[in-house]
Amino acid sequence: MNNYIEKNKQRFLDELIEFLKIPSVSADPKFDGDMQKAAEWISQKLTDAGLDKAEICETAGHPVVYAEKIVDESLPTILIYGHYDVQPADPYELWNSPPFEPVIKKTKIHPDGAIFARGACDDKGQIYMHVKAIEMMMAEGGLPCNVKVMFEGEEEVGSENLETFIKENKERLAADIILISDTSIIANDIPSVETGLRGLSYMEVEVVGPNRDLHSGVYGGAVANPANVLAKMIASLHDENGKVTVEGFYDKVIELSAEERDALEAAPFDEEEYKNDLDVNAVTGETGYTTRERAAIRPTLDVNGIWSGYVGEGSKTVLPSKANAKISMRLVPDQDWKEISELFEKHFKAIAPDTVKVKVSRHHGGQPYVTPTDSIGYMAAFKAMEEAFGKTPVPTRGGGSIPIVALFEEVLGLKSILFGFGLDSDALHSPNEHYGLFNFYKGIEAIPLFFKNFAELSK
Repeated sequence: MNNYIEKNKQRFLDELIEFLKIPSVSADPKFDGDMQKAAEWISQKLTDAGLDKAEICETAGHPVVYAEKIVDESLPTILIYGHYDVQPADPYELWNSPPFEPVIKKTKIHPDGAIFARGACDDKGQIYMHVKAIEMMMAEGGLPCNVKVMFEGEEEVGSENLETFIKENKERLAADIILISDTSIIANDIPSVETGLRGLSYMEVEVVGPNRDLHSGVYGGAVANPANVLAKMIASLHDENGKVTVEGFYDKVIELSAEERDALEAAPFDEEEYKNDLDVNAVTGETGYTTRERAAIRPTLDVNGIWSGYVGEGSKTVLPSKANAKISMRLVPDQDWKEISELFEKHFKAIAPDTVKVKVSRHHGGQPYVTPTDSIGYMAAFKAMEEAFGKTPVPTRGGGSIPIVALFEEVLGLKSILFGFGLDSDALHSPNEHYGLFNFYKGIEAIPLFFKNFAELSK
């Protein structure tokens, strides 16, 4: 471990704990005050690290925090992107400790300890690595590149207002590369660099039957039950081979070559360990693809939430008036999320029986993204991982989505480097989210190496 990190690691951790105590949940208006507090907190820490012009930029939603340090106009510029908002912590009762009262616990995967809290890995712990890495570079001779930092507060709700912000600040955000730590590595002893992300289309559906809840004895069997109808409609969205049945869904999917698929499969993976970690007896998915391919290079459709009727304690014999579900589709190149959203809406309405009315709403989405592995940015990241871990990293494809990444390329003309340090087992978006202390400190160590390598390769 770098001497500066070793001497300051407890302070770094104490600061991160303070950050994680702020419940910056962007999806729920009751946390709006905490969103502002989190923006102010991280803005001050950017100033403390030595950056200039740290400011809170208001948007139509939650603010963007921006800061920069221009060392020399002739040097390359790295734009760091991340988000300070977090997912809702519900259901609270499934947490082993309160989600906004961080605790350190040792686990089998994190024998050095992990910090358990909402946002620990996604993305507060990972953006705070950058703040501390900048502080370390400033303390140890200065930055080898210019740096700009943009932390937003709406990533978990689709980055709705960030598009306007970047279009209005194109000149201000001018850079040579975007560096993002909101992804994962294979394991703490198997470093990796992600070469792409899936896109996203997030929808909500409502199936409405009678004009009120009905007595299930009096009306059952004679009037369509929206919960039953919705269940059948959802079941029909996949065929017996696990393929999505929405017409046109696969029309623009780019199939990877056998060589590309073999390269992805070369990365270490233990399917038994994968099943044991999730406590499942078997894996499933699209026929003809491996577990890792299904979770990275293939498009998917999944129910994220479903509700209807009476779900309280005891019984209530009711035929519900309506049923609802939230459905997300993870997309791959060259699927367009807006086009897929339209195809889904058309299909879902078409399969509805005449006995119900259907409403389909679009929440948010984003395009898939692929990073060129022959670019200076990717090579700088690959070398930095190799230097930090002492091992050759493995190229991987990420199954998750960062909707704004494709827009960065469209509006700013910049490629993004996915330089994350989390693990897939860190329970992102789930109760008991955590982030390994090893990973936190390793990120602080590796980020300056990326800066050094990018500066050298840019000459």
